[in-house]
Amino acid sequence: MNTFADEIERVTRLSTPARIGAVADVTGLTVRVSGLPAPIGTMCEIRSQSGLIEAQVVGFREDEAVLMPLKDTLGVARGDEVVSIPGEARVGVCDEMVGRVLDGLGRAIDEGPRLHPTGYYPVYRPAPKALLRPRINEAISTGIRAIDAMMTTGRGQRMGLFAGTGVGKSVLIGMVARHTDADVVVVALVGERGREVNEFIEKDLGPQGRRKSVLVVSTSDESPVIRVRAGFVATAVAEYFRDRGKNVLLLMDSVTRLAMAQRQIGLAAGEPPATKGYTPSVFALFPQLLERAGRTDRGSVTGFYSVLVEGDDINDPIGDAVRGVLDGHVWLSRRLASQSHYPAISVTDSISRVMPDVVDEQHLRAARTVRQVLATWNEIEDLVNIGAYAPGSNPQFDAVIQTRPQVMSFLQQAVADRASPAQVREQLVAVAQLIEQTQQRLGGQHGRVQAVGPAKAGKKG
Repeated sequence: MNTFADEIERVTRLSTPARIGAVADVTGLTVRVSGLPAPIGTMCEIRSQSGLIEAQVVGFREDEAVLMPLKDTLGVARGDEVVSIPGEARVGVCDEMVGRVLDGLGRAIDEGPRLHPTGYYPVYRPAPKALLRPRINEAISTGIRAIDAMMTTGRGQRMGLFAGTGVGKSVLIGMVARHTDADVVVVALVGERGREVNEFIEKDLGPQGRRKSVLVVSTSDESPVIRVRAGFVATAVAEYFRDRGKNVLLLMDSVTRLAMAQRQIGLAAGEPPATKGYTPSVFALFPQLLERAGRTDRGSVTGFYSVLVEGDDINDPIGDAVRGVLDGHVWLSRRLASQSHYPAISVTDSISRVMPDVVDEQHLRAARTVRQVLATWNEIEDLVNIGAYAPGSNPQFDAVIQTRPQVMSFLQQAVADRASPAQVREQLVAVAQLIEQTQQRLGGQHGRVQAVGPAKAGKKG
């Protein structure tokens, strides 16, 4: 958006008459306002004795508007004036946002210089039209060997990171932010613990990752409205850089906490609870947010959205709904994490639906070979561990047992290590060739034993 258009928009917003109402009731997290004919989503100011309090219209009850304030309602009294803020919700954008930390409203909260927006992007906007989306045919490197080899992600794809608590999700997100070959990284920390924000920035992200990242932070103690809005603000920032021809990586942690915030808003507005207490607006929110990532004729937004699954159940309501919208998912296994296997990615439970379109046939065939080894091991692991399997009984099982250490070593990676696309492909093909050679060797030996065995038996008889 050019400067002249920005000035026209600003004048239009200032000349639009504001709607004025009065506080009628305060209950829990909501404020009911009479005489305020503002549509849902409108931002307002409650002019109380303690100062101005921003709030958002989230619903209606009879003739009153239901508002949810962005901070504590302490000091709000009946009859306080409520003024609507004209215009739709927008966030100021500029190239200088890279390396900065923003709040859920898009305002800088670090100690850097003041940002001077060169344009304004709508916080809530429709996703790109389906027929105008180019096909995804180019891979993006995350720098994570297990992901780039076994579930290769394309530019503009949307992937889910599914994990329980304490399995290494934040560390993996930090690794991706540091090691990716994307032009710009936008990290949204939604509902994060306040203590862990600096820890993520300094430890997981590090100076290397922060140099090309924009962070949008909304901690768990903030209003549900700000937490939900933070996810949309981060998406709008990613869209800005995409429209400037950049390949953007959007990392959102986590969609589950965003859904919890939307559930609070929905229940406060009077929505009936549906699945496990989540309101219908929660499930309607996912396509509106997740579909905005993708590829256009200008650039791309590749999305990685973490999902904090309840009780390590990938089929919980939020996980199941998000997985149905995304183009693939990465499952972090608590069992692998307990075995000190990092990153704790369960390859057999993960998939990338775009992978066949962004890798060559040799890469795809090698990934299938490695995946088959892991799937077969899951079938025979208990037999091997209790000693019920006799070596030599099945050449395929013998090959899996012999080559599994090399496969697991290939899938593990130190936090500071970055795997380039060329290295990933070379190592994957080498592991797959080792597996095939082992299978052929053991299969030949098994065949010779079968051929020689009956002859000896016949001679003895």
